[in-house]
Amino acid sequence: KILQQLSKIQNYVKRLQQQLKDVKPTPEFVDKLKEMMEEAENAINAFKEEQRQIYERLLKEEKIAINEISVFERKVGLWALGSSTTKKGLKLPSARVSVDKTLENHLPEEVVEFARFLQRAGGRQGGWDDYDYQNFLKVWTKHKGRLSYVDEALAYLCGRTKEDIEQHDGWYREFLIFHERKKESIKKWKEKQMQEKGGNLKEKEESEKKLKEKWLQHEEAQKQKTEEERRRQQAAIEAWKKQKAIEFATEQASQLKLEEEKEKKQQKERQRRCQMKLLLERYTLQKKEKEELQKLEEEKREEGEKEERKRIAAEEITKFQER
Repeated sequence: KILQQLSKIQNYVKRLQQQLKDVKPTPEFVDKLKEMMEEAENAINAFKEEQRQIYERLLKEEKIAINEISVFERKVGLWALGSSTTKKGLKLPSARVSVDKTLENHLPEEVVEFARFLQRAGGRQGGWDDYDYQNFLKVWTKHKGRLSYVDEALAYLCGRTKEDIEQHDGWYREFLIFHERKKESIKKWKEKQMQEKGGNLKEKEESEKKLKEKWLQHEEAQKQKTEEERRRQQAAIEAWKKQKAIEFATEQASQLKLEEEKEKKQQKERQRRCQMKLLLERYTLQKKEKEELQKLEEEKREEGEKEERKRIAAEEITKFQER
């Protein structure tokens, strides 16, 4: 199931990467990209939440199992304590209390066997009372289980025969074997639980690490894509600026040329007008001079005619007088 979830998340990431290969600066593309990123993020968050719940469930199961073992051991201890209150020198019949079936299903087999052994043998003291059992245990431990302890034990265990001690010795050795098996089994069971928990944690960490690596790769690809897009846009802007600069320079040169041509035309026009003005002034002056000359000639002619009329009149007067 974890692999399926990781595969699903990987598909989301691949689809997102595929979309990023062809970026389109449109609102529809941005909305679609945002939706795909939200789907990938939701899948990752759901996977993390499920792994967290699995981890918490394993912790609860471990705690329940440990509590069940403790309860079972307390039951066995209480049962053994009840067994120790019997009369000294009498061996209790085997207990008939059955092991809890629910505990059997959850506890290691060696633990259940140890409990059944205690039930059959009369508890944790083998059916003996606390006084006899402690004296037996003290002497047995002193001699480290060697049979030489029997004679010394008889001195401490009044009312017990050699056969009783040897029989209890056999029970105690079997008790140690079952007890050691139980301890080893619980140790292995705890190690297994820790390994499973550690395996789940490791698997979770590995999956999160892979997701993080993929997400970092995606972010790096997105960063590179954004950087490439920025560079492309920057290059386009620079090209546009260069083109605009060329167009502006061309336009300025053209405008300058037009202004120069206009200035030349205006200068020519001014020169033409100046020449026309000079010509007009010269013509006016010449005309005035001509008119004055004509006026002088007219006055001179009129003066001549006047003199001529005077001369003729004088001649006529002279002729008239001579008559």
